[in-house]
Amino acid sequence: MLNLIGNYSLVFALVVALPLLFFSFKNFKYNNSLEFNIFSLIALQSFFILLSFIILLFAFVKSDFSNLAVYYNSHTTKPLFYKISGTWGNHEGSLLLWLLVLSLFTIIFFIKTKKLLNSFRYLTIFFQQIIILGFLLFIIFTSNPFQLIQPIPNEGLGLNPILQDPALAIHPPILYLGYVGSSIIFSSSLAALVCNYVNKDWAGDVKKWTLISWVFLTVGIMLGSIWAYYELGWGGFWFWDPVENVSLMPWLCLTALLHCSSVLEKRSILKSWTIILALSTFILSMSGTFLVRSGILNSVHTFANDPERGVFVLIFLSILILISVIIYFKYENFEKINKSFFLSKETAIIINNWFMMYFLAVVLIGTTYPIFLEVITNEKISVGPPYFNQLIIPFLIPFLLVMALGPKLDWIKNKKIETNLKKIILFILSVLISFLIAKYLNSKILYLTVIISAGMYLFFVSIIDLKNDKQKLSQKISHLAFSILILSIILNSVFSEEVSVNLKNGEEKQVSKYLIKFKNISKSEINNYTSLKAEIGIIQKDDQLNFYPELRLYKVPETITSEADIKTNLFSDNLVVVNYLKDTDYLNIRYQKKPFMLLIWFSALLLGIGGLLGLRKNS
Repeated sequence: MLNLIGNYSLVFALVVALPLLFFSFKNFKYNNSLEFNIFSLIALQSFFILLSFIILLFAFVKSDFSNLAVYYNSHTTKPLFYKISGTWGNHEGSLLLWLLVLSLFTIIFFIKTKKLLNSFRYLTIFFQQIIILGFLLFIIFTSNPFQLIQPIPNEGLGLNPILQDPALAIHPPILYLGYVGSSIIFSSSLAALVCNYVNKDWAGDVKKWTLISWVFLTVGIMLGSIWAYYELGWGGFWFWDPVENVSLMPWLCLTALLHCSSVLEKRSILKSWTIILALSTFILSMSGTFLVRSGILNSVHTFANDPERGVFVLIFLSILILISVIIYFKYENFEKINKSFFLSKETAIIINNWFMMYFLAVVLIGTTYPIFLEVITNEKISVGPPYFNQLIIPFLIPFLLVMALGPKLDWIKNKKIETNLKKIILFILSVLISFLIAKYLNSKILYLTVIISAGMYLFFVSIIDLKNDKQKLSQKISHLAFSILILSIILNSVFSEEVSVNLKNGEEKQVSKYLIKFKNISKSEINNYTSLKAEIGIIQKDDQLNFYPELRLYKVPETITSEADIKTNLFSDNLVVVNYLKDTDYLNIRYQKKPFMLLIWFSALLLGIGGLLGLRKNS
């Protein structure tokens, strides 16, 4: 009965979307002020979506195996916390959560924008309803979370064990808040174009939504990275996994948009570029949805392998892109920027935007090229860290330098010395060519010295600015956090160590400078899995560390997972992971020393704090 109510709630939400489309467009066209009618419909739609989500949550908590989604993704022995998180830990539930956030953000937008142009507000609601309508159709017809199964099974198949983790339980909702926030940016950008409302007021509003999306996306990516670090046994913070990449791309676009919207708000320039970034952010979020939901990507993160779903998302994405292109070229009539630039904040922001778009292009090509190659030639390849590192790291040097110098420059004024754009480009090009020559001629030491120097320069400049000037605190904290992040990543990659050995219980072996001892293994029954906990000794000279990595044997579904044992301090992580070698008595023991991991997580969190401070200031 409840499943039926949940299903009909989605249908009612779909029905409500139709008059919402009509009234929002009508109010825009005739500049009416029937706010109550519009708000009532939005609230009613959100109520139906919320009701369906609560019903699905209840079905997971109660282990209602008449629901197909619950049957595939839950089990009676699963802890309550993971029954709750299992609601969105699957394809159908995650889309319903996405839809819920979409509707709630629409309400917030309507309430918080009363001072803005009415026609702009209504048209934003109109475009937002197109997105909501698309997701409702997608869920109801291809990914319905309330499909029933007969006869009703006594047990479910269980949630993927590697998803049964606290960090991953909160990772998707936070990430979705980042993605869905970009939908408001998208809708309001189209509305602003049509209404000729791309001005300081619009820039101030879109900046708030950009900050919201950016903060949640930053924290969401960080949580996913932390989970992968200790749960998957990769022993690192980032592996250029395709689904990691699809979350990084809108983050880069949001970062560029955040800076450009500030310029537009203060100087009333870069209108066209700000609009392009605003539209691209959500397009990239939707593209990531297509790649993940279609099963095209081969990743531990992917939810589904269903061509029907992939085709639907692709069609919907194509429609949104087509609408964006038509509206942009029809209504874009902004004045062009003068060909001459000045040594100013504007110049620094534009240059750093170029770099971020370059980074975005590298990630986009590296992620999608294997897909297109397989379609065209049926040849499968993988694009790994060497590709990304070689193309991104060299360009971090001028990027960090401009990032450090930019805030020290003033806004454009007539008295400023005019500098030809070509000269600036030539200067940057000269620096890059010189760097590449030096890198070719030798020297890894020189290479590392230059990039670490750039990172250190940004760090010291940020510290001094933070100490001397308490204005623009959010910007200074964010820049400081980014400098710590870059430095920590570089030093982590340079000084990381890893050794691996296969041992039986009671054996020991010298590997490089480490003596590895397999001391013992114990077995215990815990909730819904069997725990095999090994005792591993790592000895270097007179120092000995004991680790207790774990193998978990889940009964439903039958799966073996590895749980790393990590000893953390301020400067380094020591990590041991064990894995069974099939049909043997041996365990593969992998010991890794990872410097500055804590600083990586801290800097990512500090980035989010900087964004929150900026949001508070702008509110």
